[in-house]
Amino acid sequence: MYQPDHFRVEDMPQLHALMRERPFAALVSAGPSGLYASHLPTVLKDEGAHGLIECHLARANPHCQELAEVDEALMIFQGPQGYITPNWYPTKAQSGKVVPTWNYAVVHAYGRPQVMNDADWLRRHVGELTAQQEKNEAKPWAVSDAPDKYVEAMLRGIIGFRFAITRLEGKWKMSQNREVPDRAGVVKGLGLRAAGDDLEIAAIVERQSRD
Repeated sequence: MYQPDHFRVEDMPQLHALMRERPFAALVSAGPSGLYASHLPTVLKDEGAHGLIECHLARANPHCQELAEVDEALMIFQGPQGYITPNWYPTKAQSGKVVPTWNYAVVHAYGRPQVMNDADWLRRHVGELTAQQEKNEAKPWAVSDAPDKYVEAMLRGIIGFRFAITRLEGKWKMSQNREVPDRAGVVKGLGLRAAGDDLEIAAIVERQSRD
């Protein structure tokens, strides 16, 4: 990933925070069939130097066989993102030398997937994944709410993966390359548009302007 110095993020807690807030990742690998990508929910654990990701795929997914044979794969975690119009920059009226851009935060996690077929491991994994996603529900659903035989049948249809992270890359492109007045214009413009991730992006730009 291209990482200019002013956009590069290496702070582990910040990288892990995005991965936990946005746990739905794109898993990409290159094998005998070429490039292959799957999209899946993840659980991040504080194990190893960079963390460890647990996830699963449908057993029928051809990607499972590919992952079992690769030396390295990539998981992409997409954070808040949004279009930035040059109309928000005060410098537009001064020089006209402005162009549109896109603000975004993203984490790339690299590692070697390890296949996990053990039924107990899979049950524990889906239980943790469910608890992670149900935590804000008024009445959280749990795997134990479903009949055991049904759960056992569902578990036979998936393959688990442990993804020991060997390196992490983070990029927060949040108007750091603009002058302070332009950053303020971005914050104001995002606040008025207030669509998608706009308010979250505005908060990040404003916070970084104070730092």
